[in-house]
Amino acid sequence: MVRNDANTGLGYVNPAISITDETVVLEMNNGNGDTRIHRDSLLGLSEPLPRLDHYRASQRNAKRPSIGVLHGDRDSKDGEPDVQQEEETKAGGHAIRLGWVQGVLTPCLLNIWGVMLFLRLSWVVGEAGIIQTLIIIALSYVVCVMTTLSLSALCTNGQIKSGGLYYIISRSLGAEFGASVGIVFAFANSVNAAMNTIGFCSSLNDLLKSLDTKIVDGGVNDIRIVGSVFLLLMIIICAVGMDWEVKAQNFLLVLIVVAIFNFIIGAIIGPGGTTEDIGKGFLGISTALLAANMGPGYTVMNGVQQNFFSVFAIFFPSVTGIQSGANICGDLKDPASAIPKGTLWACLISAISYVFFSFMAAGSAVREASGNASDLVGVTFTNCAGGNCTYGLLNDYTVMQLISLTSAITYAGCWAATLSTALTNILSVPRLIQALGIDRIYPGLIFFSKGYGKHGEPYRGYGLVFLVSLIFILIADLDAIASLITNLYLASYAFINFCTFHAATVKPLGWRPTFRYYHPYVSLLATVLCVAIMFLISVVSSFVAMAFIFVLYLVVVYRKPDANWGSSVQAQAYKTALNSTLNLEGTSDHVKNYQPQILVIAGDPMQRPALIDLANLITKHSSLMVIGNIIPQRLPYKRRRALSNMGKSYLKDSNIRAFYKVVDGVDFDQGARSLIQSTGFGRLSPNILMLGYKTNWRTAGHHQLNAYYNTLHTAFDNRLALLILRMGKGLDIFKGLSSSDLYTTVPSPQETTISVPKRMAARRSLMPVNSNLDLHELMQSTRSSQTSPAPTFHAAPAFDYAPPPVTAEPEANLFKQKQPKGTIDVWWLYDDGGLTMLLPYIITTRSKWEKCKIRVFALSSVNVQEEEKNLKILLDKLRISYLGLTMVKVTDKPMESTILEHREVLRTVADGDSDLPVLSEEEVQQLEIKTNRQLRLRELLLEHSKTASLIVMSMPVPRQDTVSAVLYMSWLEMLTKDMPPFLLVRGNQTEVLTFYS
Repeated sequence: MVRNDANTGLGYVNPAISITDETVVLEMNNGNGDTRIHRDSLLGLSEPLPRLDHYRASQRNAKRPSIGVLHGDRDSKDGEPDVQQEEETKAGGHAIRLGWVQGVLTPCLLNIWGVMLFLRLSWVVGEAGIIQTLIIIALSYVVCVMTTLSLSALCTNGQIKSGGLYYIISRSLGAEFGASVGIVFAFANSVNAAMNTIGFCSSLNDLLKSLDTKIVDGGVNDIRIVGSVFLLLMIIICAVGMDWEVKAQNFLLVLIVVAIFNFIIGAIIGPGGTTEDIGKGFLGISTALLAANMGPGYTVMNGVQQNFFSVFAIFFPSVTGIQSGANICGDLKDPASAIPKGTLWACLISAISYVFFSFMAAGSAVREASGNASDLVGVTFTNCAGGNCTYGLLNDYTVMQLISLTSAITYAGCWAATLSTALTNILSVPRLIQALGIDRIYPGLIFFSKGYGKHGEPYRGYGLVFLVSLIFILIADLDAIASLITNLYLASYAFINFCTFHAATVKPLGWRPTFRYYHPYVSLLATVLCVAIMFLISVVSSFVAMAFIFVLYLVVVYRKPDANWGSSVQAQAYKTALNSTLNLEGTSDHVKNYQPQILVIAGDPMQRPALIDLANLITKHSSLMVIGNIIPQRLPYKRRRALSNMGKSYLKDSNIRAFYKVVDGVDFDQGARSLIQSTGFGRLSPNILMLGYKTNWRTAGHHQLNAYYNTLHTAFDNRLALLILRMGKGLDIFKGLSSSDLYTTVPSPQETTISVPKRMAARRSLMPVNSNLDLHELMQSTRSSQTSPAPTFHAAPAFDYAPPPVTAEPEANLFKQKQPKGTIDVWWLYDDGGLTMLLPYIITTRSKWEKCKIRVFALSSVNVQEEEKNLKILLDKLRISYLGLTMVKVTDKPMESTILEHREVLRTVADGDSDLPVLSEEEVQQLEIKTNRQLRLRELLLEHSKTASLIVMSMPVPRQDTVSAVLYMSWLEMLTKDMPPFLLVRGNQTEVLTFYS
């Protein structure tokens, strides 16, 4: 089949037509290897229609085209790199997908119907009595139901992946809270698995004891041996795969249900006149017995006087299975609907069963029995007053077996309940640990992130769970372990409730849960309730749990992992910052609250580190700092963003807290004006402009010099203070290097290429989170790279401008190195509001410069002693420490050699290759007095401050239309040439210092 192209007349054969949701694609080949593709939009649309795949984090190839592509930007043909997203699957997809019954209801019931139901519920009834037992059950389920409502809201606010409570909390409150609570919860689940395994072993020991047999000693050692073996067996069952664990759960659930009916039937039938059962306290259901067990009967157990909260601490772990569905949320078909439905039904069914069981136990057995039926009088054994009875609700943990129709079935049900709970805990913890490792929150857990097999099974996590659980199995004390994990679970539940309260009150736009039956203040009440119960149970263990969580939290805060999941904490931070800024806007400025807020026009942050380090030394941890980069060329979006990201990365790695802003497509003075007028908002706007000294002003040309000089006027026009820094050996650390020398192209995570500094590309993978770049090493490495063969580039560098060359060696690390003893010489020549005096004081308060002392130099006119006395009084009132005060005069005419030196500077301008205008004789004569003053100041500087660590001097203000750029720059050149690091300062005549309290 042949078609002719209407435009060229070429014949194309075998056209291939494909239709997508939005376009028709016609591909034709003319037989000579020339292929043409035509795309026609369906329905007349040229832009993509909404599709589910466009919103999937893992569907990189299905992403909608960028605005750059639609707009026709030449650099956007491959689309823009996507923002940081989470991968849909990270450790291999789990093929098993469970519904709400099998995945949530069954695990929750199996976890709730655990060791306490068969081994401790009767003891709880004996200690607390039926009324307080019902209160304990009600209080436990109030906490659990409110937590379930909060959990349901969190689970229905978007798609949930593997990681259980860690994933839910970390995506709601952030990585800091999620990771710390996740570790605690994983630990609690591991201990809970050990507790239920101990319960199984205790029940087995009771059975063997009734048969007059034992394994080793019939006590603790038997629990350790059997527990270790069964723990290993359960680990193997879970590691084999989810389907094996599901099959095991189904079998165990059947045993528990049969055991429940066995207990109910046995209680209804009664002892049947069997004297042995009656002697052990089983009398059958009666109202008299129920009335006798109505009130509490707290006793001393293991040397501890029991009370309501100590009994509550023993019972509460029995209702902590509500998180079982959330723990395996990655294996559910629809977690958002399955978790609320399955968990709430499990709470309802288990609560009814616990209340019913409590009534059956209280109405069927006495608190204490001697074992001899003849001692029974009414519903009381007469010889138990001295505490020498060993049977009954208080003394015998096998009362459930005694009441049941057949004890063998009850033992089987008890074993099923304990082992099923242990299985669900063992199953959930490795996946939680794996999720923590995948997110790289804690370095030690990255090892456990590896998944094996097609389902990504976390075998390494199973090994960790085995070790932790084994330690507590070796303790072999069920009651002690129960009290320990109660506070851990309560702390976890408190965070779940607080997550919901925080998100529901902050109300970020991403908070849209489909579960509606929750309220933020119910969640807050549940949070307070959990914390209060924790402290009522044990103040010491509560503080230990909170301290443990806090330490884990601080570790994450310190490491600053690359984890941005859009938490409600971020939304709260934004709202808090916005409200604070708006409130600050309504507050008038006051000199006592003055903060130096600096806009540093430094260009590429890596090129002029001393300029940025000095600004950081002034603003560190206290005020605003913005770094501006003005690029004359117009950059495409992706290159500008890559440049911005590189600058931000450098600041982060250098531990400099500042904002970085790029302006392109404008000249220097226009870009500076844009930055000055647009940077910041409200009170959070720069009040100081900081520049580097233009060392090449004599050769830069008329346009560049005027742009620099106009920027000084722009600062004063906008009432900004002005700082100019000159380093004796220059500011730029790269000497005559082109962009290809400085930058290399590396693949980004989105498989596009971006340009980054070569040295940074080499160090990023080895750099710890809070490390600082050694710029001296960086400079040396860059120099050495010039002598080595140039690397081969597979793409053009992203930045097509070359850094301006410098003519001197820099002192790159001066302002971030520890300084030896020295002086900061402050030449406070003019009253500019006190900024000239304030900045050196701030510098001396920093640890790096604390050994340097301030020396003050001031101008005097006639009465030197009187002026010196007044200035000393002022400095003392301002509470600024200084080493010495020197009054100087500039009325004397400068030496002839200094005048000739200045003329030489002007002559080099006139004789140079630049197009700078020659100074008129009229201007020179008109400003001769001011020129001589600057020259005399140079002589005084050479006399007094040649050895200073830093010189800070008040800068003369250039009057518009009076002083030309060439003459003014010649003044600055004479003041700063061949001097130590020199900072020229000019305040905006607004007070920044006060001596009033």
